Amino acid sequence: MDRNNSLDDFIKYLENRIDNEDFRNSVEKITFLTTLHVIKKNIGEK
Repeated sequence: MDRNNSLDDFIKYLENRIDNEDFRNSVEKITFLTTLHVIKKNIGEK
């Protein structure tokens, strides 16, 4: 990931990390899930 990626790319990146269980621990997983939820909520997705 770099700063020039779009929000859609970042959402796909987070979803991919969650789907592939690519996180260090449960705290990081919850952080990814929360971040994804907040982003989707703010752009009008569920």
